[in-house]
Amino acid sequence: MPIFLNSQTSDFEKGFKRLLFAKREDSVDVDLSVREIISAVIERGDQALIEYTQKFDRISLTSNKLRFTQLELKAQAAEVSNNERDALELAAARIKAYHEKQLPDNAFWTDEIGVELGWRWSPVAAAGLYVPGGLASYPSSVLMNAIPAKVAGVKRLAITVPTPDNKINPLVLLAAQLSGVDEIYRIGGAQAIAALAYGTKSIKPVDKITGPGNAFVAAAKRQVFGKVGIDMIAGPSEILIIADKTSRPDWVALDLLSQAEHDENAQPILITDSDDVVKAVSKQIEINLKNISRDKIAGKSWKVNGAIIKVPDLDMAAELSNRIAPEHLELCVSEPDKLAKKISNAGAIFLGHWTPEAVGDYVTGPNHVLPTARSARFSSGLSVMDFLKRTTIVKVSRDALLKIGPSAVTLANSEGLECHGLSISERMKSNSE
Repeated sequence: MPIFLNSQTSDFEKGFKRLLFAKREDSVDVDLSVREIISAVIERGDQALIEYTQKFDRISLTSNKLRFTQLELKAQAAEVSNNERDALELAAARIKAYHEKQLPDNAFWTDEIGVELGWRWSPVAAAGLYVPGGLASYPSSVLMNAIPAKVAGVKRLAITVPTPDNKINPLVLLAAQLSGVDEIYRIGGAQAIAALAYGTKSIKPVDKITGPGNAFVAAAKRQVFGKVGIDMIAGPSEILIIADKTSRPDWVALDLLSQAEHDENAQPILITDSDDVVKAVSKQIEINLKNISRDKIAGKSWKVNGAIIKVPDLDMAAELSNRIAPEHLELCVSEPDKLAKKISNAGAIFLGHWTPEAVGDYVTGPNHVLPTARSARFSSGLSVMDFLKRTTIVKVSRDALLKIGPSAVTLANSEGLECHGLSISERMKSNSE
């Protein structure tokens, strides 16, 4: 059964800390294997990709078959129903419109002593998106990763998507085309991350890699970081729902299970000030688990990682929520906007009874790639900013250098950096403009 905590009991803090720091993923040490895979790709390029794809995905490829051709993409797109295409196009348009609002402005100004200052934003030249295969192959995640990159102005966007046993998800390939992806490769695992980071004969390297994956992919992203940029190391999904007596327990139960069905390690948490809500939601979840297709996955998530926390009021609910710093936070309360002002740590907040987290996964517009495992305390979800670089700009005139240069020379000398100081002081002695 899920953990039940009451904030008014003497042992609450101990139980709450246990919930906060509980490890939800199996500790799989794959670093050595991943290091060997990356080394093989660096040394043998396409041939290593071909061998690993045969080993792990059970398909035989050649260098000229690593990338999907335009004919293949067109044929796969034709497999998508009109209804599904329309849904993807709606989602893509809304995601694009939302992320266009995130584009920052360049700035340039002259301060009071005549120094010209500013900054300029520019996109990374090339980005790579990892798309999981198999059960975790989600076209919505392609849209959420690829569209912000293109909105940012990334010129070249490459996608790697494994096709185990040659099983291809047409929706994923169509989502990539709708997002403006330039290249799509049928490879996966740590070898795909290595190819994106270091390049091979057939795949040019990129500057930044985004997208979720299994333990091997996560380890590979860690190991190539520095050679390329990465977005984040995402953990299992999680949802926290704050509900009061005005909530619909049947809706709340479904919202909790909407994250539980992702993964056995996902975490659904309910915080409420109502005993009636505790009872009704618990009962409804048990009923639903008997009738949903992913009952085993969702059931284990709820029973092993789930939690219900009873609080005296919503102020306490907000306080605990900020400590949890959830990936997704639903406020199923009578005054969600008021309560939201008390929330400082959350990947995304969904306000009111009519805003289930699931709608945010697809069509509202904001990104669904969000910080997990309490990292919302210090990080944000994927955005256009992840694909932009800020370059600062400085222009100092002779008159301005004479005003600020002496302080710079003093600081350089105090740090023992003689040439730093001389590079400034020699200019200050010159009469040339």
